This record gives sequence, C-alpha cells and structure tokens, in this order.
Amino acid sequence: MVSNAFTGRGPVVGLTTYREQVQAGIWNVAASYLPADYSDAVIMAGGIAVLLPPQQVDPEIADRVLDGLHALVITGGYDLDPAAYGQQPHPATDRPRTGRDSWEFALLKGALDRGLPVLGICRGVQLLNVALGGTLHQHLPEVIGHGGHCAGNAVFTTLPVSTVPGTRLAGLIGEAADVPCYHHQAVGDVAAGLVVSATDADGVVEALELPGSRFVLAVQWHPEKALDDLRLFAGLVEAARGYADR
Repeated sequence: MVSNAFTGRGPVVGLTTYREQVQAGIWNVAASYLPADYSDAVIMAGGIAVLLPPQQVDPEIADRVLDGLHALVITGGYDLDPAAYGQQPHPATDRPRTGRDSWEFALLKGALDRGLPVLGICRGVQLLNVALGGTLHQHLPEVIGHGGHCAGNAVFTTLPVSTVPGTRLAGLIGEAADVPCYHHQAVGDVAAGLVVSATDADGVVEALELPGSRFVLAVQWHPEKALDDLRLFAGLVEAARGYADR
C-alpha cells in the first residue's frame, strides 16, 4: 500500500480510459483517451487524476498500478461483452471491447481485494454488477417501452432518481436528484452482496453499492456532466484520503 505521501496535496485517483480509433487534425490513430470532465471533476474535488489506459491483463500489473492509487474510477463507455454475463449479443449491443473489459475487471478485483475506494460511472455500475455475478438488460427500451434514458446524438437526458434511505448514496446526495443520463443498457439481476441505492420512475436500477464501511459505489448516470455538483466525487476523494491515511 502506498504511504500517505500526498497528504495536504490530494490523494491519487486513477480513472480508466477508452481505447478507440481517434481522429485529430491530420492524425487518425488508435488512442487511449477520456473526456476531460472526468478528470476535471476529480481535480475540482481535491484529488490528483491519473489516467489508466487498457493494457495487458495480468494480476501483477494491475496490482502494481493499484499500488500507486488511493481510489479508482471505472468510467463510462461502450457496452460490456455479453459473454461476461452469459448472454448472446443483442443487435443494439456495441461491438465488444474485450481488452478494456478484461483490464477493468482485473483492476476492479484488485481494488476490492485491497479495500481501495471505487466509484463506477455508467458502464462502471454495469461492470461492478457483472464482476460480482449479476446481469444486464442489453437494450433498455425493450424492457421499459421507451428510449428516454438515451436521447442519442451525444445529448444527455436529465432524469429524476430516488435514493434508498440509509445507503451511502443517500448520505451523499439526499433523497432525490435530477441526473444526466446516456445509456441504453442497465442493471438486470443484481449481484449477490450488492444493494440497490437508487432507482428511477421506471424502476430502473440507477445505483449500486457494497454495504459497510468501504466506499464502493456505482451510478448509472454521468455525474461528471454536472460539475456544479461534486458531491459524489467529493465523497470519493474523502474516502481516498482515509485510505491514504491507513
């Protein structure tokens, strides 16, 4: 475990990244990247942001990376490979990014094993659920009868969610919140050991967490798109400081 070398200067928070073909000017190359609002939110909340590109899956490599962190953020992105939860792909499901899936599963397992604070965002809540044995709805409009959770064309939908009393999430954001959403998949069967900490008007699971003193919380929405409300990131950074102190 890292020493508390960053006391007074913020704990180190690792954020997972995409690996996609990216065009910038004359360049069209494979790149590891992450929208800047994720790292902006961590920095604004008092943390030090470090990006974690997908790479070779090896528990020792994952552990070496985690040794340098005080918290982990599993970020949003493309759909998980349905094979990870025993399903065939739906026509609307994204092409699998198995390299990223495997890397994030390894990081998450290592983080949970050592008690590292974890925040999952959108894809992150789905990955947490699948990693612990749960399933996903591959195309939410077929389940609830509308596409209101994903307007498309990079337009985020603002939806009200209600938190479950007594959960960590409720302690951070209160009884309810209007949140920015962009997802066509959602949690199906909830994994054993996780508790639902928020739902929406359609009954869609909007947040999961591990009960107890450890900070392991994941939301289906995109809190980084609302930088005027840093409560989730502030909670993560506070937990990261506590981890650093230990």
